[in-house]
Amino acid sequence: MSGGVYGGDEVGALVFDIGSLSVRAGYAGEDCPKADFPTTLGVLSPEDPLPSELEKEHKLSRVYYMDTTSLHVPRAHTEVTSPLKNGMIEDWDSFQAILDHTYNKHLKSDPGLHPVLMSEAPWNARAKREKVTELMFEHYNIPALFLCKTAVLTAFANGRSTGLVLDSGATHTTAIPVHDGYVLQQGIVKSPLAGDFITMQCRELFQEMGVDIIPPYMIASKEPVREGSPPNWRRKDKLPTVTKSWQNYMCNEVIQDFQASVLQVSDSPYDEQVAAQMPTVHYEMPNGYNTDYGAERLRIPEGLFDPSNVKGLSGNTMLGVGHVVTSSIGMCDIDIRPGLYGSVIVTGGNTLLQGFNDRLNRELSQKTPPSMRLKLIASNSSIERRFSSWIGGSILASLGTFQQMWISKQEYEEGGKQCVERKCP
Repeated sequence: MSGGVYGGDEVGALVFDIGSLSVRAGYAGEDCPKADFPTTLGVLSPEDPLPSELEKEHKLSRVYYMDTTSLHVPRAHTEVTSPLKNGMIEDWDSFQAILDHTYNKHLKSDPGLHPVLMSEAPWNARAKREKVTELMFEHYNIPALFLCKTAVLTAFANGRSTGLVLDSGATHTTAIPVHDGYVLQQGIVKSPLAGDFITMQCRELFQEMGVDIIPPYMIASKEPVREGSPPNWRRKDKLPTVTKSWQNYMCNEVIQDFQASVLQVSDSPYDEQVAAQMPTVHYEMPNGYNTDYGAERLRIPEGLFDPSNVKGLSGNTMLGVGHVVTSSIGMCDIDIRPGLYGSVIVTGGNTLLQGFNDRLNRELSQKTPPSMRLKLIASNSSIERRFSSWIGGSILASLGTFQQMWISKQEYEEGGKQCVERKCP
């Protein structure tokens, strides 16, 4: 097997960060991705199967809508789906449609011109790693490829090669220990308490209050109403009958705006009397319904840190954010624990909730052994927190010392897709 160095660094490397909510793509060394769009796809499958086998082979039986602009247009029979499940690629046709869209509409470049650095979940399966290697070399004919764990890239983006990466995104919150640029698999701890969990809690709150979630696409006009009064709005005419998954996606966007605007993590464990004295926040729904939110804006995110506070959740089986961190560090070798406590890197869109870092810092300070020095690293910029994996990949692919680590096209042709296990630990 060739150990050859990829020497095409005169052409910029492409960095793909495949996150649970969005795909970012751009050239190494740039400040921000050229493209950032949802991994969520609108898929329109015709009711009658196409007669020609040739058309089926060319995937003309499915039409994809993937830009936010295209996805937000109400269409009948359009199901909303994602190629990812648990951070890993499940629907390869949809994933390929995303790559085609990125190359053709955003990067506007021939895939054969640029080596590709692609992020992957730390628990990605070997078969999926080999399949993505095969897809990139065989279908897109790229000159070189490298797969790198998201946690490692996040650590690099924050100037660290060792640290504990706490990533709280849409589907789960994970603590991933990184030592000298390698993920310690035995120390990964995952919890399903994350952004989707908060969205579910918000839905329940609106149900209790009797508030209907009306996405903007349904609203033709609205009138101002008094606080707490029923909304006065008019529905658009001639709307198509949309699928349940598409409607759900549009409602979730309304809820996510509510989360970002209203919710706050309290400094200390939730107390009803203290929460009642906190200042309220006024929020107006797209249909004009508006009211003040008080204690509930602290109660909803409390479940992230103290699952026993949540109705219907067994607190014994779920780990709060602080426990996720300490459990992960406790599963690592005692010699490297000081380095992990000294670099707890916070990333992921869910960590942008107001007060999240302050509460985490307070909880970890109480749980950190006296002999350890705790340091929480969290970028103040929401862009850097959301794009940390992409920024780390951009830094890595720009380094001169990294150029010998690529899997070159020649190595792939000589060693097959199995070389990804050897070259990309």
